[in-house]
Amino acid sequence: MAKFTQLPANKTALLIIDVQRALFTRPTPVYEDSRMIEKINGLVDLAHLYNFPVIYIQHSNQSILKEGTDGFKLHPSLRRDPADLSVIKNHGNAFKDTILQSILESRGLEYLLVTGMVTQGCIRATSLGGLELGYQMFLVSGAHSNYNEDAPKIIERHEEELQKAGVHLINIDELAFS
Repeated sequence: MAKFTQLPANKTALLIIDVQRALFTRPTPVYEDSRMIEKINGLVDLAHLYNFPVIYIQHSNQSILKEGTDGFKLHPSLRRDPADLSVIKNHGNAFKDTILQSILESRGLEYLLVTGMVTQGCIRATSLGGLELGYQMFLVSGAHSNYNEDAPKIIERHEEELQKAGVHLINIDELAFS
């Protein structure tokens, strides 16, 4: 029998981190990119169904992710709703020097579903940053990735590290909302 993780929808948010066009144009392709996008879109559908916030987080830098460029834009396959929220960041940790924490606090949110890219970078930094701030962090298996030749090993290693730190690793089909 499947084990379900039940989260209160009114206290939950979905974070979609750095799923930006330029990251899909790297010499090494994003590992299982279609599967990752499909899982993220499935979570977006759940968030819209259960009426909890979807927050798209975009990294800004002075190279391939420069604001205003095509590479900065979100991946075109994401199912974004006009009511979804946006946060722009300049650091790996999406909480550092952004409005993310104030958005979460103003809505009384405590449970964060983490998805996006890259596992060993911004996913890791934001997950650990959220733990430090007292949030319940849930990394969704298969809904995060990277563009490294050793991507599966990197994902496995960082999922284990994050679990040891207190991040919950879950599968989308094990999620339930109340």
